[in-house]
Amino acid sequence: MELLKEPAFRADQVWRWVYQLGAQSFSTMNNVPLLFRETLGLHYSLERTQEHQVLISKDKTIKWLLAFSDANEVETVWIPEQTRSTLCISSQVGCTLNCKFCHTGTQPLVRNLRAGEIVAQLLHAKDVLQDWPSHAPTRKINNIVMMGMGEPLLNYEQVAKAIQIMMHPQGLDISRKKITLSTSGIVPQIKRCAEELGVNLAISLHAVTDELRNHLVPINKKYPINELLQACRDYASITGCRKITFEYVMLKGVNDSPADAKKLVDLIKGIPAKINLIPFNPWPGTELECSTESNIKQFAAIIEKAGYIAPVRTPRGEDIMAACGQLKSASIKAKAYQA
Repeated sequence: MELLKEPAFRADQVWRWVYQLGAQSFSTMNNVPLLFRETLGLHYSLERTQEHQVLISKDKTIKWLLAFSDANEVETVWIPEQTRSTLCISSQVGCTLNCKFCHTGTQPLVRNLRAGEIVAQLLHAKDVLQDWPSHAPTRKINNIVMMGMGEPLLNYEQVAKAIQIMMHPQGLDISRKKITLSTSGIVPQIKRCAEELGVNLAISLHAVTDELRNHLVPINKKYPINELLQACRDYASITGCRKITFEYVMLKGVNDSPADAKKLVDLIKGIPAKINLIPFNPWPGTELECSTESNIKQFAAIIEKAGYIAPVRTPRGEDIMAACGQLKSASIKAKAYQA
């Protein structure tokens, strides 16, 4: 095969064209021999995902519904802010975890995304935002959060490969300090993530007792709170990370009492941490309600008095169902399967 006769540096050239310059065709790679470009075109494709829908919020958040070659879809969200911007990326079509407050959890798992499909969400956003080359000093996407559809650590191999591509210094060159992986608590994979990736870790906690968390986040039945928090301590020790983020959705009359706040402080004692308080974002069919503003402020005050940062997340993209916990694609199949 002709590809095997090329010098090794050809791979570096192609890599840089794809991940530094955003090339969408081999024909544009003008420092690569024509015959080699033609041969690549016969065997490989740089075709992007298909944009089935784009919604733009009044706060300028953008949500894309992106389709892959098998017609399955995921949602990807870009959240611009004054000092930074964040891309929220999906790791699965659907989800298996059935967290009670999450709209995505009402969609059955269809399949895991492959590494290329995970990275493709970033490439699409960079295309739309004209955010090339990747080393530009004023990037329009400077933070990545694996907080979209799916549980990243149930698709660890492909997620890890995608993150390694994103971090590669000769490609997309996104610092591990600018990448956050959010998990509901797949304990065995948390250590692997620490050893192999070392990115920021966010834990979807949402409750301070196993009884309540078993109901809100059913994976807790397999990996209860004490095991999860020990994994967090180990993660901090292995990575030397600045802080682990604990995500806590505020649910009226469910988990928002002063006693809950005090218990939360006790649970995370000794862990370098911050607590993101997330006002519940309603979606069609849910019976849950968001905590009152006064209850959220009281909850935050108790945590901050204990010496932890407890920002209240400002909902973004609510009007286009792009806020935390609201993502859900149309790719629903009767029988779930793993890719």
